[in-house]
Amino acid sequence: MHLFGIGIDVVEVERIASSIDEFGDKFTHRIFTEGERAYCESQKRPYLHYAARFAVKEAVAKAFGTGIGKELSWLDMEIIRAASGEPGIVLSGAGKTFSEKHNITVIKISLTHAKHYAAANAVVMTAP
Repeated sequence: MHLFGIGIDVVEVERIASSIDEFGDKFTHRIFTEGERAYCESQKRPYLHYAARFAVKEAVAKAFGTGIGKELSWLDMEIIRAASGEPGIVLSGAGKTFSEKHNITVIKISLTHAKHYAAANAVVMTAP
């Protein structure tokens, strides 16, 4: 495998909480998939989990080198959890097309959160 890109992002939890409080479903439905919203809302402190998922999406966009736009939108990425608790990502739409075009075979993500911040990184690999 070859390294395609790496990305990292840190988000203030309060920034995400303020956006959700101000814009509600308009914000969450634009950024997060139905599955992500259900997971976050099932947690004791949903804002932490929303912020971490936001950070992952930013980190992946940086690793792809595209940013968020026509080649990769917020909803093209869904952050999931394996039964083991390991985070993963499922691509769809333009994100899936981009990954296939560039022969991306592995996307590893890691996320963390504390009271005030959430952070994530992404490593993107291609087949040789």
